[in-house]
Amino acid sequence: MTTHARYVSALRHPLIAVVISLSVAGPQARAQDGQAPHHDTAIREPGALVDAVRQSTARFQDVRVAESEGYTLMFGCVTGPDWGAMGLHFVNPSLIGDDVVDAARPEIVIYEPLPNGRKRLIGADFLVLKDVWDATHASPPELMGQLFHLFEAPNRFGLPAFYTLHVWAWKENPAGTFVNWHSNVSCDTFKAQ
Repeated sequence: MTTHARYVSALRHPLIAVVISLSVAGPQARAQDGQAPHHDTAIREPGALVDAVRQSTARFQDVRVAESEGYTLMFGCVTGPDWGAMGLHFVNPSLIGDDVVDAARPEIVIYEPLPNGRKRLIGADFLVLKDVWDATHASPPELMGQLFHLFEAPNRFGLPAFYTLHVWAWKENPAGTFVNWHSNVSCDTFKAQ
């Protein structure tokens, strides 16, 4: 297989494409005049996914809209094992149970409880059951280049093993846009009803 054919084949996986393009282009592409390497605009998939999630969830700034579309609070307010939290998970049960991952239809929208009793939209969570996904796919799910995380069973949610991808689209997370726990979210003000 020629170098060009390997490069074209690798484009299906963004990280591999970057590594191959840098190795083929040589040191001139990695640094110009001693400056940091120039980044190709095609490597902006995390921004594209955040934009897609914002577009698909903007109407959920008001939690009542999410509830009117079938999203229901489950699991209370999810706190981290040592620090941070995930917040309030409003789950749409009609979107769980298939092997579809779609940036326009998150299975879960996530809110942070505020001291005044209100809820602020902070992100979305895409979830697919492991057995359902694995029955028709050879590799774990990914959405716009972001690989899902695996939660084994048993787990604190009482669910069978599942793949999940948090997208902190509405509140920046210093730990990363796609990590499970948000280091600046707290459940301290949550009051169960």
